[in-house]
Amino acid sequence: MTFVVLDTGPLGLITNPRGKGAARECAEWLVDAIGQGHRIGVPEIADYELRRELLRADKRPGLARLDEFKGEPSIEYLPLTTEAMLEAARLWAHARTHGFPTAPDQALDGDVILVAQALLAERAGAQVVVAAANVGHLDRFEISARLWQEIR
Repeated sequence: MTFVVLDTGPLGLITNPRGKGAARECAEWLVDAIGQGHRIGVPEIADYELRRELLRADKRPGLARLDEFKGEPSIEYLPLTTEAMLEAARLWAHARTHGFPTAPDQALDGDVILVAQALLAERAGAQVVVAAANVGHLDRFEISARLWQEIR
């Protein structure tokens, strides 16, 4: 059984209240993944990145759907912890030292925080894959990341 950790892109598609096009496809993919026995995780940093945009755009139905989704029994919420933030700082420094930063120097860099949360789940014994809409920044780290459509 794989622990599928959702990046912000798929999380936004899944919780889109309109549910058309790619949003519908992603929601169907999620139902299939759960049906196959995969665990699904929502990292707090992905919730933050999506929520701030929904708040800025005053998209109340989207906010309600996000909150509803996180409360579903088949969804595991991954809260930020001190351990995750320490790991994220290590990843951030390593990426810059080796010349492959994932965000500007002054940015919070949600990608490294998400990767840190996924790595901690992996170290706890889970077989982890990050489901993303773009794996460009994520595949630089020590975690498996794939486009959500490729995870079966």
